[in-house]
Amino acid sequence: MDGIAWTASAMRAARRRLEIAAQNLANASTDGFQRAVVRVAMTAKGLVAGSVVAREQGALRETGRRLDLAIVGEGQFVLEDRTTRNGAFVRDAAGFLADGRGSRVRGEHGWVRVAADGGTLLDRIPLPAGSQLRTGALESPNVNAPAEMVEILDAERAFETAQKALGAIDETRAKDANEIGRLR
Repeated sequence: MDGIAWTASAMRAARRRLEIAAQNLANASTDGFQRAVVRVAMTAKGLVAGSVVAREQGALRETGRRLDLAIVGEGQFVLEDRTTRNGAFVRDAAGFLADGRGSRVRGEHGWVRVAADGGTLLDRIPLPAGSQLRTGALESPNVNAPAEMVEILDAERAFETAQKALGAIDETRAKDANEIGRLR
């Protein structure tokens, strides 16, 4: 792998780090959000950045709303169109437990119904062994905003450093090409 390809891979990895940190920071106030952790690896193709989801529990915040649910432990709520740990739910017009977008929550026996009293669930929400639901609470995101800001600055510096190295390699190659031309 030549210097240009290597520095280009370093720039792509830095850009990916920046994207991941910006996404984490953008969701620093989204209930149930689980941050992504960057993993950078050296491969035959240069530096490659990927991510894994940080599964540590966010802090629980009491809301007092009967249909707000927080998962303590592992697991996610299964909705019609996605999974989430954001347990801010309402009773929809048809009597089902749904999120703010209208996506219903899946229970052990289909979509979870909410009793007419507005707070009793008529099905269980499946969770892994050892996990439980806390009613009247939401899970805060597990994002550390200052740490994500530092990661953004660090990724920007890494990108700039690779960009300068790319410029130096290009300048050296141009100089070598001019000197070869003069020797002929």
